[in-house]
Amino acid sequence: MTLMKHFLGATATLALTAGVAAAEPAIIFDLGGKFDKSFNEAAFNGAERWAKETGGTYKELEMQDEAQREQALRRLAEAGSNPVVMTGFAFGDALTKVAPDFPDTKFAIIDMVVDAPNVKSVVFNEHEGSYLVGMMAGLASKTGTVGFIGGMDIPLIRKFGCGYAQGVKAVNADATVILNMTGTTPAAWNDPVKGAELAKGQKAQGADVIYAAAGGTGVGVLQAAADEGILSIGVDSNQNYMHPGSVLTSMLKRVDNAVYEAFKEGVDLTPGINVMGLANDGVGYAMDENNASLVTAEMQAAVDAAAEQIKSGALVVHDYMSDNTCPAATF
Repeated sequence: MTLMKHFLGATATLALTAGVAAAEPAIIFDLGGKFDKSFNEAAFNGAERWAKETGGTYKELEMQDEAQREQALRRLAEAGSNPVVMTGFAFGDALTKVAPDFPDTKFAIIDMVVDAPNVKSVVFNEHEGSYLVGMMAGLASKTGTVGFIGGMDIPLIRKFGCGYAQGVKAVNADATVILNMTGTTPAAWNDPVKGAELAKGQKAQGADVIYAAAGGTGVGVLQAAADEGILSIGVDSNQNYMHPGSVLTSMLKRVDNAVYEAFKEGVDLTPGINVMGLANDGVGYAMDENNASLVTAEMQAAVDAAAEQIKSGALVVHDYMSDNTCPAATF
């Protein structure tokens, strides 16, 4: 596969290779691919929503390895793409190098803060949404033991797990929360076999609800949970449809909204830090026909009440990123 794989349309490809400036937005998907059914796919859906609403076109690129990040950014900026949106914290170092060389190009990065006058940094309060699905897990569990499986072991993913554990403990102080990470390299985002193994291991320890925050690896977690007759919780995108009746809910991280808004702003993209949480529909949880039979009215009412408290500031969920501690569980 080549670096410039999957550009939309011949015009986009010609503009890129010829270096012709075209005020056309671009998006770079992180490792795992745009159809990972999770983080990258949410970003893709945001770009597609913008294209359908406006009739506009955009360039897209899927990363194949770590070494391509800086080259990809430079080639898109040189081609005139504006703004250039990238999904994932791992673009931080490359963007820090590239942004000053293209002062007239606007960039947007998701899940990382890059301090530059032409960069918009979008970060999420994942701990808030994870708290809500943690409550739901605690209320749905019959064993009193639930699990969390993260992808790459980084503070951001621990932020998911810690918020989840707090939500579980809020409704069942005696609950046991098992926390596992898939690995310590980017490969941890795309290892569904390992995800399935970890899920089966957690079930053997008594877990009957498992939350996966692991990108493509989570696909294996959800599959194993369905096979083993326990419940799972999806992440980023609404994954309820993948195993109807087995996915309790999905923690929605509205990466789609972040990409959509960046494309909508276009060359007038506002630099600075944008925090997306419950209060501005940045995170939430999914309800649809696929999980309606799993969530009682009482469960939903309890979760919604907590959501309102978080929005108002009456309930503050501990953020692992603030001091790298998790009062509710141990990693």
